[in-house]
Amino acid sequence: MTRKTVRIAMNGVTGRMGYRQHLVRSILALREQGGLDLGDGTVLWPEPVLLGRREHALREIAERHGLDRVSTDVDAVLADPSVDIYFDAQVTSAREEALTKAIAAGKHVYTEKPTATGLDGALALARLAHDKGVKHGVVQDKIFLPGLRKLKRLVDGGFFGRILSVRGEFGYWVFEGDWQPAQRPSWNYRAEDGGGIVLDMFPHWDYVLHELFGRVTSVQALAATHIPQRWDENGKPYDATADDAAYGVFELEGGAVAQINSSWAVRVHRDELVEFQVDGTEGSAVAGLRGCRVQHRGATPKPVWNPDVPATEVFRDQWQEVPDNAEFDNGFKAQWELFLKHVYADAPYHWDLLAGARGVQLAELGLKSSAEGRRIDVPEISL
Repeated sequence: MTRKTVRIAMNGVTGRMGYRQHLVRSILALREQGGLDLGDGTVLWPEPVLLGRREHALREIAERHGLDRVSTDVDAVLADPSVDIYFDAQVTSAREEALTKAIAAGKHVYTEKPTATGLDGALALARLAHDKGVKHGVVQDKIFLPGLRKLKRLVDGGFFGRILSVRGEFGYWVFEGDWQPAQRPSWNYRAEDGGGIVLDMFPHWDYVLHELFGRVTSVQALAATHIPQRWDENGKPYDATADDAAYGVFELEGGAVAQINSSWAVRVHRDELVEFQVDGTEGSAVAGLRGCRVQHRGATPKPVWNPDVPATEVFRDQWQEVPDNAEFDNGFKAQWELFLKHVYADAPYHWDLLAGARGVQLAELGLKSSAEGRRIDVPEISL
């Protein structure tokens, strides 16, 4: 076996997602398993270069995990020829500029979403990467979750017949920050800093719907700011200028209709923080992060509406659990492996910056739909 060292500049690892899912559970997990075997006698050995604005926080993470390269100088790291890949998990407002620099420097780029705060910027990134000939990928983690992988297995196997509708519920109560600390950073609730649940979650819903059921052809959305005042990390009150809830209806290619509610101001009465129900002519399914339950047409009960008597059926017991039938790795790690194989073994990969731009487009049109109170068509985009 030949070991090939791959240096990855990782910007934003002091944040929750960048640290836990991308550094610890993906890149460091690859190191713990001995690297990534490309299948041709080569093993990739990832060497993270930790980037950020707070050197003391970067050094604390590096010491915790036995790493030796940290920097607060993005330009210097991008000028280093030994760095192969630039990864971005910064705040949304800083991402477009950093990705532009990385692509211009000839680095392969892998990034969280949204890739930019507007469609023009997202498309410019995709076109620049295409023109520079670098490999590029966008994190689309939810399609790698066990529950949604089971759901896709059902779709691919024709379980549903003709799919009629998709209903999604996502969200949880994010504390305001006054009497309990908030679970999300304060910039998420300031539009001027790139915050808002539409910009955060509609890119997710775009790729979930596109990958499993078909391209989104129209959107009708209502965005709301239910909690107008919150408290930041220093305990200071601030005005929430970004939306914290969104209620969307999406028409899909092929005729199915999706309804997805997204909220940081909802208390959970579900099995998981996100659930999707899919109904088709031949069967239905409910999928969460890990589990997936089904009810086939031939096993569908015949309930009768009668508000005068108590319900005697336990409806949840009438569904069947879908077996794993496979071993599911961490979704973020699984996509990192595919991207690294794409870069170093030219394996196929289609979750690129153009796919990321499509998610930004849906968010942009969703906000426009909410502001104008109308349904808006979603045109196809291309380079």
